[in-house]
Amino acid sequence: MARTFNVVQFGIGPIGQSCLRTILSKADHINLVGVIDIDPEKVGKDVSDILGLESPTGVIVSGDAEAVLSSTKPDVVVHTTSSFLGRMYDQLILCARHGANVVSSTEELSWPYERHPEISVELDRAAKENGVSILGTGVNPGYAMDALALMATGVCNEVRSITINREVDAGLRRLPLQQKVGAGITEAEFAAKKATGMFGHIGLVESVRMVAAGLGWNIDRIEEHLDPVISKKEVVTPFLTVKEGSVAGIHHHAYGYDGDELLLTLDLKMFVGAEDPRDAVLVDGDPPMDLVVRGGIFGDTATVATLINGIPQVFDATPGLKTVKDVPLVRAFGTR
Repeated sequence: MARTFNVVQFGIGPIGQSCLRTILSKADHINLVGVIDIDPEKVGKDVSDILGLESPTGVIVSGDAEAVLSSTKPDVVVHTTSSFLGRMYDQLILCARHGANVVSSTEELSWPYERHPEISVELDRAAKENGVSILGTGVNPGYAMDALALMATGVCNEVRSITINREVDAGLRRLPLQQKVGAGITEAEFAAKKATGMFGHIGLVESVRMVAAGLGWNIDRIEEHLDPVISKKEVVTPFLTVKEGSVAGIHHHAYGYDGDELLLTLDLKMFVGAEDPRDAVLVDGDPPMDLVVRGGIFGDTATVATLINGIPQVFDATPGLKTVKDVPLVRAFGTR
């Protein structure tokens, strides 16, 4: 018998709104009981007004998270507010204290233990005290450059090293993603943004740590590099124009070492005008594995899918802070 989950959507930016559309399309399996957002332009409106739907849903956007969580008592909160855990972990604590499991797109939550050890302990404690689980997931991190690689090793007797490549045509993605990778800016502007430490793809180091932990590998050194991809021609997207010679996006790579031995190579290219988008995992093992997703995994759609498909996983998980390596393999649900 199909289960139905009472769900609150926390954060309705572009990804959050896509989550809402998917939630509403799975009414036989998911009951939307509340929506939280701090944008005054959205608060007080029916979800239908936000999404441009003809029929009212009866669910009104609220800026009062405490009130929504206490009145609706959701099974799961789908959380899509920030990439940076330090800015919003109190939102996750609040959900846990109200007895709600959480599946979140926060990239730093995918493997928070090294970057935020104290917050990780606090989140785990809050989740266990309230009998819920908290899971960080998404397409990357959460699938394309970590979970997919771990799954590929499932048929290997031995694994010596793993190389993961992801190339994304950012020109096909939403405006915030294009801005996130610096499409259209100058090299000087790229350097200034890079210096803040909060620019580019968030989560590559987390993916290195997750794969290593999943395989029981020791990683004592990680090298990380972030470089601009310079456009060789003018490229026009629905949102902006990248001129020849300006930044088209990022080339972000990370290497995980055990001593002098290179075990993990993660190479991410995300730029406007990429001509060979793909996701690839190469396992040097016995037997070797060479996986390629032609055309790549389309991140905007896939991110939403990982969150919604994570609802049963986080609901069924034992209490505590979880990563995608800790829960059963995520698979589509509520598709029929």
